[in-house]
Amino acid sequence: MNSPSASATATHNTPVEKSFSPLVRQFLDYLKLERHFSDYTVKSYGADLIQFGQFLSGTIGPNSAVAATQPAVTEQQLDEKQVKCEPLTIREFLAYLYAQNYTKSTTARKLATLRSFYKFLIRRGHVSVNPLSTIRTPKQEKRLPKCLELEQVQKLLDAPGDADILSARDKAMLEVLYSSGIRVSELVELDMADLDLQEGVLRVKGKGRKDRLTPIGSQAIKAIQRYFELRNSDSKSQGAHVNRVFLNKHGEPLSTRSVRRKLDKYLLMAGLDPGISPHTLRHSFATHLLNNGADLRSVQELLGHQSLSTTQIYTHLTTNRMKQVYDQAHPRANEPSIPHPATQQNQNPPQPYSKAV
Repeated sequence: MNSPSASATATHNTPVEKSFSPLVRQFLDYLKLERHFSDYTVKSYGADLIQFGQFLSGTIGPNSAVAATQPAVTEQQLDEKQVKCEPLTIREFLAYLYAQNYTKSTTARKLATLRSFYKFLIRRGHVSVNPLSTIRTPKQEKRLPKCLELEQVQKLLDAPGDADILSARDKAMLEVLYSSGIRVSELVELDMADLDLQEGVLRVKGKGRKDRLTPIGSQAIKAIQRYFELRNSDSKSQGAHVNRVFLNKHGEPLSTRSVRRKLDKYLLMAGLDPGISPHTLRHSFATHLLNNGADLRSVQELLGHQSLSTTQIYTHLTTNRMKQVYDQAHPRANEPSIPHPATQQNQNPPQPYSKAV
């Protein structure tokens, strides 16, 4: 029987393909257990670090042909490469991403992953100098989020109907998303204990496990009540996951992917842009609140944003809306130039003065 130390050595000496090195595993455990990041976020960080590890080991990148003729890099060797990484290597990795036609936003996300990873290594004493300290994040194009008009929202919310349990569930989901502005990941995590339909409030488990209270409107409450009415007589909904609010047809918790598929179905039925995502309802929620006089700080709290600067993107949408209203309503908004008042009072040129003789 192998001793624990022999087993650990064997693990460290296994070749790296698409597995996590020990330091990366420690970092991902830290994100999940101490920072309380979502499973999806931890998975994304892990994917970025696997790619970076493949680049360091030569599996991908300009040195891949040479590396193919060499013995495979072990997990222990990969950790050594990560610890000894220099700024030049980071720049070479960025050049590789550019050559692979990655977008600026994706490259920025991968850089953010590496920054977090190396800050973690510095705190744990594995690294003394951060190789990303001199690396700048590529400047990204500012793209305004998509937003639905009120008439489009109404078409979408009316599309499911509520004749049966599944359509009633879908209508309730869409109503809650637009009424509260919560994320889809927050929607599918809702438990019965998180609902207070009497007060019209949801308790939302946000990013980093930070709970917040979010109000919902009367139409969303009505849709939820209709869904529960049908669900109470459905035997499949009375199983092990009975405490979860939104269930699939098998009585299991609904996934974020399922919500996207349902939205695609109703976009088609309503004749709306198929590029609309569940997050568009969140954007629409924020924009419509600001258009109707809500202050930015309140919208920030409702959305669960840590920083006000994240919420400020919606002010660009509302500014555009105000500009449109101004251009349509102000009498001089589209005048090529401002005429002098004297030219309006006297259109005829003055006659020369002649003195009587």
